[in-house]
Amino acid sequence: MTQDLEAPASQARPAAQPRITVGAYLATRLVQLGAPHLFGLPGDFNLSLLDEMLAIDGVEWVGCTNELNAAYAADGYARIRRGIGAVVTTFGVGELSAINGVAGSFAEDVPVVQITGMPSTAAQSAGALLHHTLADGAFDHFVRAYEQVTAASVVVRTATAPADIDRILLTALNESKPVYLGIPADVAVSLVSAANLRSPLEPFGSNARQLQRFTEALRQAVFTAPSAAVLVGPRVHRRQLEPVIRSLAEAPGVYIATQSGSKAILDESHPASVGTYLGAHTRTEAARRAIDEAPLLILAGTIMSDLLTGFFTHRFNPDDAVELAVTWARVGETTFFGIQLEDSLRVLNDVLQDARLDPLASIDPGRPLVAPGRAGTTPLDHEAFWPAVQGFLSPNTVLVAEAGTAFFGAIDLTLPDNSDLLGQPVWSSIGYTLPATLGVCIAEPSKRAVLIIGDGSAQLTVQELATILHRGLTPVILLLNNGGYTIERAIQSPSAVYQDVTPWNYTALPAAFGAADRAVTLTVRTRDELAEALAMASSTTDKAVLIEVMLPALDSPRLLTALGEGLSSANAPVGAGATTLAPA
Repeated sequence: MTQDLEAPASQARPAAQPRITVGAYLATRLVQLGAPHLFGLPGDFNLSLLDEMLAIDGVEWVGCTNELNAAYAADGYARIRRGIGAVVTTFGVGELSAINGVAGSFAEDVPVVQITGMPSTAAQSAGALLHHTLADGAFDHFVRAYEQVTAASVVVRTATAPADIDRILLTALNESKPVYLGIPADVAVSLVSAANLRSPLEPFGSNARQLQRFTEALRQAVFTAPSAAVLVGPRVHRRQLEPVIRSLAEAPGVYIATQSGSKAILDESHPASVGTYLGAHTRTEAARRAIDEAPLLILAGTIMSDLLTGFFTHRFNPDDAVELAVTWARVGETTFFGIQLEDSLRVLNDVLQDARLDPLASIDPGRPLVAPGRAGTTPLDHEAFWPAVQGFLSPNTVLVAEAGTAFFGAIDLTLPDNSDLLGQPVWSSIGYTLPATLGVCIAEPSKRAVLIIGDGSAQLTVQELATILHRGLTPVILLLNNGGYTIERAIQSPSAVYQDVTPWNYTALPAAFGAADRAVTLTVRTRDELAEALAMASSTTDKAVLIEVMLPALDSPRLLTALGEGLSSANAPVGAGATTLAPA
């Protein structure tokens, strides 16, 4: 008789958990978060990492021309996706090239994940004098640099890799800030448990007790006011809360204004919209007073920086307003921590719908720009250019406007319904928007991107146009050629030699990039030529369109002229007529 060697079911060994490489684990998490595109460049320290990440179904590599551009592209992608974007670089030379872009993401609350392929743990432990290092045996210089411009950072170790990756990604989700992941080459291919991947990552909820206390305080504030105004900032965009803003706009007795960084978060044709608030530079006095003199003002995801307040010409006192931030809220002198913007806005919507405030008359935020009645052969200037753009824009457009001339001109436009304005009014790093347009086109192919960028800005990052064209993307690019840095000319020393840029043949760029057949290019100098070019752009949907717009060197749109004076005052030496930067 043979002995039964089969163990009882109660003593059976548990099934082995599936294993996955660290690189594959990270890529799977990004796919789960709706960020399957990886922007970046290869380098010897990230090659194994890239191989593991690209082995995951759905992951797509978007190779860029340099790491700074890759960071800008990931930022634009994250903004339009209202979620995470990922940039992958190599150690040292690559990640330092990208850090300016990541700093902009930090300043403007964009959850970009900077992923750096690092030398192996053995090389780091030995203090090896490797290339791409400072040849001092230390490998933490650049991690520490990124600590200044990210909400969290970690150099991943195999033993804790799943927890490290999940914690860092959750920080990006919860705080709408960039984060840093350093992954040594040997760690990238190490096997770890895939058990955590069964549950997708979700942002943290609010503290229930704090949310209840906030609700009670908000209800008391709202029910003692005859009407209310909501000033919506760019952080609401980051949290994908546009539907709540649309619901708020339906509540009686509520005006909605936006900061320039969140322009058109509510369709500007909506009766409750008072347009873009910019302090003394708001397009109409009635729209300005709707915010400055509101009986109850709610600041939702706002940033009270210089370019978003008309150089601090706002008349309201932020301390008197209800303030809804990304992770906290304030009513009066009481701050409620641990409250996510999603929940505070939802509570605000519920309270305002219940309050039934007195209906308000619609306020005209400013009529669409109209071109002056001049001959069609007159040379172009900004007074004619922006009304022409106004007539060209159609619904379902992402208007991307470069810092300076383009952004301040775009603020005065009335955007058509279901459109976005994408710019960088806080960080204001020139050259940002051309690579960001790459991210926009990939993130939202159902909307056409229209980029307006100056010649000086384009010269910083124009090589990413090659990536746009070779991927078959079809934005319309209006390149404003005024021979230099107009925004700097508006501030100081307009004729200084450093304000000039070298003249380029911009319309020859697609051919130089090996993509002449993927773009239509032309140069316009008059109103008639611009009208014909924009009509052509409207009907050309299978190719990119690059229109070089010739403009006078010292001409600028309304807002840039006004804000240039503010910038000039802000930069003036003490005792040299500098103005006080305080609410006016």
